[in-house]
Parts: sequence; C-alpha cells; structure tokens
Amino acid sequence: MILSQSSTGTGRRRQGRFSCHPLRVRARAVSRAARWLVTPFWAMVLSACATVVASAGSGLAGNLTVAMMNQDDPAIVRDGAPAYLLMLDSFVEGAPENESVLSAAAELYAAYGVVFVDEPLRARRLTRRARSYGQRALCSSNADLCGIWDLAYDDFLDRLGRVRERDVAVLYTFALSWIAYIQAHSDNFGALARLPQVEAALRRVQEVDPAHEAASVERFLGILNTIRPPALGGDFEAGQAHFERAIELSGGRDLGIQVDYARYYARTLYERELHDRLLQDVVAADPVARGLTLFNTLAQDEARELLDSADAYF
Repeated sequence: MILSQSSTGTGRRRQGRFSCHPLRVRARAVSRAARWLVTPFWAMVLSACATVVASAGSGLAGNLTVAMMNQDDPAIVRDGAPAYLLMLDSFVEGAPENESVLSAAAELYAAYGVVFVDEPLRARRLTRRARSYGQRALCSSNADLCGIWDLAYDDFLDRLGRVRERDVAVLYTFALSWIAYIQAHSDNFGALARLPQVEAALRRVQEVDPAHEAASVERFLGILNTIRPPALGGDFEAGQAHFERAIELSGGRDLGIQVDYARYYARTLYERELHDRLLQDVVAADPVARGLTLFNTLAQDEARELLDSADAYF
C-alpha cells in the first residue's frame, strides 16, 4: 500500500503517521501488485500464442485460445501453460528475430511468472526471460528503440518520439514484460526506479494508437498512479480517472478492473464505502463473459478475499 498510514497489527490506522521510506514503500506496493498487475494482459497473451501457433500450421489454435479464456478453473490454465512456454521457446529458436514470436514469448513468460509462480527466485528467472524477449521484440520492430531501457528518463522520453504506429503493439508488450520484471524484482531499487519509464511507454502507446488495448492501458495507468505516492510520481486523482475510464471502455465486463480500483485506490485512501461497493458488485456479477470468464473468476476470488479482510484493514 502506498501513502499508507502506519497501522497496528490489526490493520487499523494510527492517525497522522505515515510510512515514508521510499524504497520500502515502493517495494511493498509493487510486491502487493503481484497477481493483479499482470493479469490484465492474459487475454492478449492467449491471443498472441494462438496467432503464433496458427502461423506454424495448427488450425486448432483459435479454438484452444477461446477454450482457455472461457475456462472457469484457473488451475487448469496454470498447469497447461508450461507447455506453451516450451513451444514458444522452440519458435524463438527457429525465428530469433521474429517480433510476433518474441512478443508472444515475452507476454506468456511475464504473465506466468507473476500470476502463477509463488517462488521468488523462479519468478525472477521467468520474468527476466520475459523482459529479454520483450527487449528483443522491440529491437526487431524498430532499431531506433533498441537499448531504450538503459536510458535516463529524459533521454527515454526523447527516444519514445521515434515510436511509429507499427511499433505500438510491440511497445505495449515490452512495457508489460518490464512491469512483470519489476514486480518480481521488487526488492531491487534500481528496478523500481524504472516505473516512470514504464508509465511513459504506456502513455506513448495511447498517443500513437489510442485504440490499442485501450481498457488495459487505462487500467495499468490507474495502477501505476495509485501504487506510488505523489512524491514518487503517483497521482490519485488521475489514477481514479483511469480506472473509471477502463471500466467504461470494457463495458463493465472485465471485473478485474474494479478489483484493482478497490485495492489500489479505495484501500490506499481508506474509502471504505467505495471499496465495498466495487467488490460487492464484482462478487454479485455473472463471471461468464466470452473471452473474460477466466479473468473474472480470478477477480471474484480476489474480491472475496479483500472483503473478508476489510474490517481488519479499515
């Protein structure tokens, strides 16, 4: 939790006292993002995998993807994902500069490493590979962007100006793989210090192609603005606007957006009424929605956990 007032063992606030150590605050906030910071792009992950598999000649890819996204048992997807990882590794070996293959590998490694892996060392290893694939995809798409991840913030912004419309999808994937890497390395201040660059990359995606993964971009911007206090680049008013816009763009079908809104905005600012309303709406909703059933099932589980802990927290 960012901008969190110091709390007792029961989770209740002590008036007027705030946690203020930047490294500890940022590390804790990013660490708490674990599952939900990366879950928003599972749909794109599965679609990307299907695209790559289809290009390799499998007519079953589209149906397999639909079946996975409409699955209401996340454990089945978790247990089946490693086979996809190995398959994508083999595709990269065969086409080491193919940006579509590299992007699909980056996305799936990032999502799997953060969403389903609890062992810190293994999560770091998987997300490191995800980031590497994302970097290679960016280099393959536009040589002018190669190495951008090592630049200081102002130079990073300047280089983003070279992003073309054809680079948008790869830039988005690169940003998400970077988020996953930062989450898994949340005890590394050097990694955490790059969050502003990630936010800038997502904003550049919006600038060049506002329609590209519009709801997910708004959702990530909402998270990134509410896991950091204003002193470290956060903006809670902007974060709330991003969450509201994400809900609007998704038509309210993606229940995970409301869970993020409750967790990162309402909890951080101790807005109990908003927190409970958002989560109760999630629990009461029908999780079955084409392409979102898997994610909505995860969202409802998380919503119940947050509601169960609300009395102690507030």
